[in-house]
Amino acid sequence: MARIAGIDLPKNKRGVIGLTYIYGVGRSRAQKILSENGIDENIKVQDWNDDQLSAIRNSINEFKTEGALRSEVQLNIKRLMDIGCNRGIRHRAGLPLRGQRTKNNSRTRKGRRKTVANKKKATK
Repeated sequence: MARIAGIDLPKNKRGVIGLTYIYGVGRSRAQKILSENGIDENIKVQDWNDDQLSAIRNSINEFKTEGALRSEVQLNIKRLMDIGCNRGIRHRAGLPLRGQRTKNNSRTRKGRRKTVANKKKATK
């Protein structure tokens, strides 16, 4: 089993897909890493030999991944909230940040709300 940056990569997946299980490595970066090391994207993770694995590890160590990247992102969000800019206020309120409308959609950020029906006025 291939273990890179503290993550166990799935052994049945293609190499380019398996690398995306690491936080901070997407499809394009995975393709770039594999092409720099001369490894075919279609080779499964279980078929990598030790030399290929160590070359991939060295390439990934050049980038900020996993815990360090997560903490940097959280610090950036905290900084936005501390300075009180619009994005920080939206983070604090749990609303979408990038200009989306909130009248109909944005359930992911707002959460599911219960609708409260209006009570009928009592007749005299």
